[in-house]
Amino acid sequence: MASTFTSAAQMLLFLSIFFLAGEVVSLKFNIHRRFSDSIKGILNSDGLLEKHTPGYYAAMVHRDRLLHGRRLVTSKSETPLTFSYDNHTYHYGSLGDFYYANISVGTPELGFLVALDTGSDLFWLPCECSKCRTSVGTSDGEDLTLNHYSPNASTTSKSVACSNSLCELADQCPSNKSSCPYKIHDASPNTSSSGYLVEDILHLATDDSQSKPVDAKITFGCGKVQTGIFSNVAANGLLGLGMGKISVPSLLASQELTPDSFSMCFGYDGYGNIDFGDIGPSDQRETSLKPNSSSYNVTIIQITVAGKPSNVEFTAIFDSGSSYTYLADPIYTLVTQKVSYYLGNKHSRQDSDSHLFLSSLGTLFQQPHLNFTMDSGYIFGVISMFVAIPTDGGHAICLTIAKSTDINLFGLNFMAGHRIVFNREKMVLGWNEVNCFDNGADNSPPSNSPPADAPSPSGDSPPAPSTTRTSNSTQSSPGIGTGDATQLNPLACLSVVLLAILFVV
Repeated sequence: MASTFTSAAQMLLFLSIFFLAGEVVSLKFNIHRRFSDSIKGILNSDGLLEKHTPGYYAAMVHRDRLLHGRRLVTSKSETPLTFSYDNHTYHYGSLGDFYYANISVGTPELGFLVALDTGSDLFWLPCECSKCRTSVGTSDGEDLTLNHYSPNASTTSKSVACSNSLCELADQCPSNKSSCPYKIHDASPNTSSSGYLVEDILHLATDDSQSKPVDAKITFGCGKVQTGIFSNVAANGLLGLGMGKISVPSLLASQELTPDSFSMCFGYDGYGNIDFGDIGPSDQRETSLKPNSSSYNVTIIQITVAGKPSNVEFTAIFDSGSSYTYLADPIYTLVTQKVSYYLGNKHSRQDSDSHLFLSSLGTLFQQPHLNFTMDSGYIFGVISMFVAIPTDGGHAICLTIAKSTDINLFGLNFMAGHRIVFNREKMVLGWNEVNCFDNGADNSPPSNSPPADAPSPSGDSPPAPSTTRTSNSTQSSPGIGTGDATQLNPLACLSVVLLAILFVV
């Protein structure tokens, strides 16, 4: 979540979390069965329950591991690792519009629902805090308990001294033997986490059919005080996946448990997965990460909207801690004007200042292709850049790109429908358009039966920078009028529109 925006826009983005009513998924804790009544109350979607019954979900997990055994091949012939519960990640609307994972830490194991953030380094958990949230409300009025970590309650917990190389605030220690303090700040207003560092066991498992347990010693923050949006979107902790040496991928690689790489898949329906040590398939598209950058920063040399290319040169950060995509001028104006011009000829705009379009009932909404050509020559295609809400006469379609002051950032909306590989060992970013629960190119969400294998994605060799994606100039926007789109609160789209307006001001 490393970004710089106006304070008004930051506050509105924070408020939009509570307006979003996206699809929510069942979760696994020590104190609840995965599809218990309490969990069902969170789902608030009969359709989701029908799609993901306990039997189907168990079969899907088992099938994932079999597929991963074939697909996830690493440079060291090691099996990738994932969290001991499973490799699944979820949108969890009661906390925020981020991807979350169920993890277990310590001895005895204690479960946490942590936010996954490639824009942060430190992994921290709520710990020894009196003001941390102890529960999250469900749609049926019940409360789901959120655990707090306590070093004294874990027999494998160890303090981290100020003399440790991972201690960044050693100059604030009274002595080298003192416990190392930490304090991290987010770009959002008045948002921080502070406490002290500890070491304990993060329980992992091989992501294959055997699912062998692997206990990794991880240094993380005992978060005694959380402020700002951390009190909500990261109420049960945040797992940093950044480039720093204290991030979980870095610590796993330093112990030679995995190669220094990991992947995240972002599905349309709020489901995804994560694997540590995954370098991706041989046919994935790749581009170099910017050297000496603390973020997953790539260089883009061309933008193509509806088949019309524009040569550019700018850098953009892939950040799973951001719900939306933010672009600075002149890129923001270039993209939004071209998209608006295309749609303005096909759909009426609600007003001249917003990026909200109206599609009448029975009219197929078609969005223009938006492609970004990386400096490697490979194309990253945005599959969907809109959210839709039903209206009396059809749908209101909202462009989810906001204007920033000084940074270009690709958020979760741009990464939807892709498996992204963050290969820090080779310093490349890889991607494929996939279904997160399949090993092929079909990017439709899981159905009532496990999906069949599909052919590998196209684009095995990088096209020339002037080449655009070989397809029609328009594509149907996935899920318009179905799935997540029908569950969006109108205030969510309004928030995005107001965000864009605030960034312009």
